[in-house]
Amino acid sequence: MAVKHWSKMQERGNFLGIQILLFAHKVLGRKGLWVILFPVVCYLFITGKVARAASKQFLVQVNNYNNVERKVTFKQQLMHFCSFADSALDKIDGWLGRISKKDIQYTNEQLFIDLNEQQQGAIFIGSHLGNLEVCRALSQHRSSKKINVLVFTHHAVEFNKMLKKINPAVSVNLIQVSDMGPDLAILLKDKVEQGEIVVIVGDRTSATTGERSTCVEFLGKPASFSQGPFILAALLDCPVYFLFCLKDKKTKKYHVIFEHYSQTLKIPRSQRQGLLTTVITDFSARLGFYAARYPYQWFNFYDFWQNDQQVERSNAKEK
Repeated sequence: MAVKHWSKMQERGNFLGIQILLFAHKVLGRKGLWVILFPVVCYLFITGKVARAASKQFLVQVNNYNNVERKVTFKQQLMHFCSFADSALDKIDGWLGRISKKDIQYTNEQLFIDLNEQQQGAIFIGSHLGNLEVCRALSQHRSSKKINVLVFTHHAVEFNKMLKKINPAVSVNLIQVSDMGPDLAILLKDKVEQGEIVVIVGDRTSATTGERSTCVEFLGKPASFSQGPFILAALLDCPVYFLFCLKDKKTKKYHVIFEHYSQTLKIPRSQRQGLLTTVITDFSARLGFYAARYPYQWFNFYDFWQNDQQVERSNAKEK
């Protein structure tokens, strides 16, 4: 049986389920909701063979990378699943305005302040480590710039539609894409020139082709990363930042990490492969640095180190 690409995996959840989650959150509050949510997480953990295997694989790799000699237990895997469920509640709290300034710690905050004062836009490259949605919601309190978020799944669009209903004042424009072609680049170039922000994740390979990925080391093992976000950053010819939002489980504070990577990316065609490998390696290194410190906030529940040239991929929905 062929190994499936992340885009081919069935999304466990639906629009009705999201609505129920939001309703229960309003009525019961966060603690009350967890009484109901925990059995659901346990069910998904028991029946989610692929996701469970991916969780174990990742946690084992982190232990190897950190030179920790211990087995990954079922309890740790369940904690990983619970962390993912908890991140959904963080998204809701963020968009409801229930996360105050005292709950947030910024790394390189001045970079964000300086960018907000400039007329030029920028591109933020994030990931499925931590909670990028919370970071988007929180940034609205500090920035007058419009934010455009590229999303690649129908599920992400539906979830964000619900969050938009919670707080219509949040000016986030969702752009669903299946492929990053010239038309998209022109659209986003115009937005950046108007001073807007473009947000894209850099840790998911193309849903349509395996030819646009580059293999670099991630947590001590070769992994494939999409070239698309970094080619797009070069086409937009604007400042490039790496962005992470991670939660400290002890203090319950959110660490918004804002790293300036380049004032502009220049990738001449004659040097394309070498320069792409360099920038993707740099991104992978920063992603790995934080993933090794916050392993339970890694939300790629598939074999991240699979051979991207050999996986089964298509745009068709799962039946």
